Amino acid sequence: MSLPSLPLIAILRGITPAEIRKHVRALIDTGIAQIEIPTNSPDWLSSVQLALEEARGDAEVGAGTVLTTADVDRLAATGARLMVTPNTDPVVIAHARAHGLDVAAGFATASEAFAAINAGAQRLKLFPAAHFGPGYVRALKAVLPPDVPLYAVGGIGPDNLAAFLQAGCTGAGLGGELYRPGQDAATTARHAGAFVAALRSATP
Repeated sequence: MSLPSLPLIAILRGITPAEIRKHVRALIDTGIAQIEIPTNSPDWLSSVQLALEEARGDAEVGAGTVLTTADVDRLAATGARLMVTPNTDPVVIAHARAHGLDVAAGFATASEAFAAINAGAQRLKLFPAAHFGPGYVRALKAVLPPDVPLYAVGGIGPDNLAAFLQAGCTGAGLGGELYRPGQDAATTARHAGAFVAALRSATP
């Protein structure tokens, strides 16, 4: 599986369909090309569809906080490819893989990580990463398959991104430190720029 050049997933929790296009454009123009609209956002399905239209193939768009096979079906019907979960549910993961979705599965323990991989997840999402810390990442990396990308999500900001990358994470999901409901697209662009700069300074 090939990943976008910058391993950063923008999490636009709480965004509305009326706002989505401007924020998607701001993210793409800043260099972030993975965009997640959580299912607990207002009319998330419409936002996914509008985000796909705005991205026009320049970003991998999808949904997060996907908890049921019914939501997997709704997401797959839009033509989106990215699906992110907050938890490890092998049934939901396998269902998504059967639809050809790119699954980033949430986990907290090594057992959950292996359950997600065995169900077909192509990426792992450590959540909440800031609670566990970079030392926990290093311990996990000693046993996890080296070819499965590991993303840190939850409490990741430009100031601690480098520590998680140095501990072995491939990239990160960017939540409240990137976007909060109601903020304008210029603020999203400014926050995104800070993350991109932090990523580039932390990687060769």
